[in-house]
Amino acid sequence: MLLNALPVFNRNVATLIGLSAVIFWSTNVGLIRSVSESFGAVAGAALIYSVASIILFFTIGLPKLSTIPKPYLWWGSLLFVAYELCFALSIGYAQNSRQAIEVGMINYLWPTFTLLFAIIFNNVKANLLILPGCLLALVGICWVLGGDTGFDLLQIWSNLKANPLSYGLAFAAAVLWAAYCSVTVKTSQGKNLVTIFFALAAVVLWIKYFLMNGAALNFTYDNTVTLIMAAGALGLGYGAWNIGIISGNMTLMAGASYFTPVLSALFAALLLSTSLSFGFWQGVAMVTAGAILCWLATQKQ
Repeated sequence: MLLNALPVFNRNVATLIGLSAVIFWSTNVGLIRSVSESFGAVAGAALIYSVASIILFFTIGLPKLSTIPKPYLWWGSLLFVAYELCFALSIGYAQNSRQAIEVGMINYLWPTFTLLFAIIFNNVKANLLILPGCLLALVGICWVLGGDTGFDLLQIWSNLKANPLSYGLAFAAAVLWAAYCSVTVKTSQGKNLVTIFFALAAVVLWIKYFLMNGAALNFTYDNTVTLIMAAGALGLGYGAWNIGIISGNMTLMAGASYFTPVLSALFAALLLSTSLSFGFWQGVAMVTAGAILCWLATQKQ
């Protein structure tokens, strides 16, 4: 068993490692959707988190549980597992590739929520730019959900009503991840439990799968390669992010992560062979710009 395998990084190195998560995460929506199409939403997610747990075990390792602060162990586990379930299943339950990409965009409200939580719970100071930043990010999501027509309330409502489960899970995921980041900064004391968190998520998903009497899994060369890629991107992304938020510059990382929606939409469109309208990209730009304004609101306070 690998215990204390994770070395201690200085602030700059930890920040750079954390920033690499942006690249890994940018492929998540497309890869998770591809795996879900092969194995189903629940089984696909269970497989991804199982393989990711193995990857993390051999790259990051396990800490000594006796050294883990109890608040981080309990609250971190609860928030992380809840987030992962909401995120993966929101994409898996999407009715088509375009909807999966839209759902992924809602999840990318988390950078804005992360800074709001940092202001509220971690005593991060901010100026009035936080208000237009949050508003612009929310309008951007509405623009994405409006489809080709942009901000269209009837179209937004029609899209949400078509699959409230996926959209609701995605929004819950954004809030849960922001809460997890806030709790980790406040309670982790430099400890990293991401390997255990992934294993817990896998266990919960397998329980759900077997309770549903899930169908037999059909592995092929193509879907196995996609599964390994999805698990690697997801696991290494969160492993890198945890190192960053524990030992690096969280506000710098949050600022860089605001470009994840743009990269994610691009990679997802390519991986899922889905064309995205100009209105969709306008919404993506608004989400990104809004998150950047929120980040600027916390600088030099």
